[in-house]
Amino acid sequence: MGSADPEGCSPLMKVVLFCGGLGTRLREHSETIPKPLVPIGYRPILWHLMRYYAHFGHKDFILCLGYRGDLIKNYFLTYDECLSNDFVLSDGGRKIQPVARDIDDWRITFVDTGLQSNIGQRLLAIKDLLKGDEAFLANYADGLSSLPLNDYIREVASKPVVAGMVAVRTQHSFHAVKTASDGMVQSISELSADNIWINGGFFYFRQTIFDYIQCGEELVEQPFQRLVQARSLYAHIHNGFWASMDTLKDKMRFDEMHASGQAPWQLWKQGEGAGSPDQT
Repeated sequence: MGSADPEGCSPLMKVVLFCGGLGTRLREHSETIPKPLVPIGYRPILWHLMRYYAHFGHKDFILCLGYRGDLIKNYFLTYDECLSNDFVLSDGGRKIQPVARDIDDWRITFVDTGLQSNIGQRLLAIKDLLKGDEAFLANYADGLSSLPLNDYIREVASKPVVAGMVAVRTQHSFHAVKTASDGMVQSISELSADNIWINGGFFYFRQTIFDYIQCGEELVEQPFQRLVQARSLYAHIHNGFWASMDTLKDKMRFDEMHASGQAPWQLWKQGEGAGSPDQT
């Protein structure tokens, strides 16, 4: 499963990130770049998510690539530390010395898992890279949270389950419409999301998750239903910040939070959260 972090708070684990989606509802950006590269400030949302995991000591990443995976590879191949760190320029610009670094201790494996593959098949495609790992983390590449990750890991690890997920409240509101048989609207009202919990990702999987996934299946459909029937899927209720980037409005909200300095997912700046925060 990996060695313990410096403070012994939880085992260090590999992090699988699903980066292959088309992002059709972010058409303003996703026609030219993949959704995980849509920026928040100087860095793409994928970087923010990886930086969050790294804050807790989990720095061994497997990126499941699909649509425009070449751009994700190129982003890291041409990574510039100075964009998100202070640096010292000297010798007439010939010498650049970052005051701090982001990713020099990260290990990133890039895997092409297919242009049209669903998430279940992307996970199966990297199964061999997880051999020997008792458990690992996995997540969508378009959501950020203030979840105290290592507390969550310890909680799920203490349960006799195959998988754990985070249940969150949706940030979107809806209007419920009731119609008559002739199509006329009888009532319309705002749908309260107070008691509605949705799948927020941030998965914890034991190695036996692969016993529940068959060829062609979507992860949250058939495999998760089998886990539900086996009483082996645990949900952690997270009341703190969680948001996903599904639309341009969501991106604008992320940008506003980042620009104001009120970005709850940036625990590496706040010195908050459980686990062993890094020192960068």
